[in-house]
Amino acid sequence: MKFKSNLYKLKDVYRKLSVPQFTIVTGLFIIFFGTLILSSPLCSSSKVGLWEAFFTSTSAITVTGLTIIDIGVDLNFFGQVFLAFMLLSGGLGLMAITTFLQGFVVKGTKLRTRLDKGKTLDEFGVGGIGRTFQSIAITATCIISFGAIVLYSFGFVDIQNNWERLWTSIFHSISAYNNAGFSLWSNSLQDYRTNFLVNSVFVFLIVMGGLGWRVIDDIWSNKKNLSYSKLSLHSRLVIRTSLSLIFFGSLGFFIIESLLNSQFFNDLNLFEKLISSIFETVSARTAGFTNYPISLNSISDTGLLLLMTLMFIGASTGGTGGGIKTTTFIALMAATRSTLRGQKDVIISNRLISDKVILKAVGITVGSLLFVLLMAMLLSTTNTFVKKESFTFLEILFTCISAFATVGFDIGLTAKLNHFGQFILIVGMFVGRLGILLLLSALWQALYKSRIDRQKRIGYPRADLYV
Repeated sequence: MKFKSNLYKLKDVYRKLSVPQFTIVTGLFIIFFGTLILSSPLCSSSKVGLWEAFFTSTSAITVTGLTIIDIGVDLNFFGQVFLAFMLLSGGLGLMAITTFLQGFVVKGTKLRTRLDKGKTLDEFGVGGIGRTFQSIAITATCIISFGAIVLYSFGFVDIQNNWERLWTSIFHSISAYNNAGFSLWSNSLQDYRTNFLVNSVFVFLIVMGGLGWRVIDDIWSNKKNLSYSKLSLHSRLVIRTSLSLIFFGSLGFFIIESLLNSQFFNDLNLFEKLISSIFETVSARTAGFTNYPISLNSISDTGLLLLMTLMFIGASTGGTGGGIKTTTFIALMAATRSTLRGQKDVIISNRLISDKVILKAVGITVGSLLFVLLMAMLLSTTNTFVKKESFTFLEILFTCISAFATVGFDIGLTAKLNHFGQFILIVGMFVGRLGILLLLSALWQALYKSRIDRQKRIGYPRADLYV
């Protein structure tokens, strides 16, 4: 009876949670559950304790790819399958899944109500359930299957065992589409650096996963008479911005590393240099796969700065990647352009963008920057005092952005950190995947609910602020 009473109390608490709060609680529960499973002998070797499983579980559900274990060695087949399941859960939208769960927890919640909550989730960067969630799942299945088939048939042909090749193809296809960056090989994709087909398939999967379900759905809806002009403004901006970042990012990386004679392009011809530049640029936008070891020695400081910029921008809204999102970036650029021109309104492609969107973009960017800087400061101080190891600020900042933007690029810092330093990365991965606005919204609602309700009823006089 006491157990039932506690269960009802817990359920009552869940009913009172807002969508952001419920998402955070459920996300933590999934990570906790994943930790227990991955640390069990059923999934892993004795090298994987609770802490290693906790770090890996968080990295998987946030589709980051940072790891302190060797996935292909320390996890058995069942562990790898469970890890792939977590990647799918995190990539397809943790917030969409938790909203469904919330609808079933709360008795009497109608389907329409649960569907409407998807609109609320859209405000925090992932969104979409109901029919949309179904379309997300179908699209993901088709693209992942296509990638796995191509990799199995033409890509990983050097793997002689058919079953091993099949699972390797499926796992890497899942990881690539979900922009996770997990690999069954400790050196990621370095063995396939000059393989044009493998690189192309991974680039395709990463880009398709990062575009977001809105764009894919828009393209699919206009498939009978597809043209760029018929797409929505959101889709056109996402496609245009993504292609621009890939083109200029690849070109910039190629020029920088070629002029500075870095080790990254050693023993590569011109064509292979271009392939490697495109792959690394695309992967930097939250995927985390590498075809060459990334370190302070292999890549120039300027090249690392370029990669950090791409990582911070990330993928697109509704996609499987992280970062502040391409639409946030383009909104900020448009607002800056309007300000420099002395215009009161923000215009993009002859469309007026609301002040609410611009304020949200500013909030996301500023909040993300401050959070990353806080991570970097904590990481630099705690690790120096506790473990007596000193890292350059560039190393620390790069790792923090990689964790927050759920990229998974590692320059050899993650495994060297103490537990507290790794915990900072865990928090960064979790916050980065859910979104800084969702976290702040959940905390604000928990601490200042009465103030929020009061502010909604109060009108305030206007005042000027000169900046």
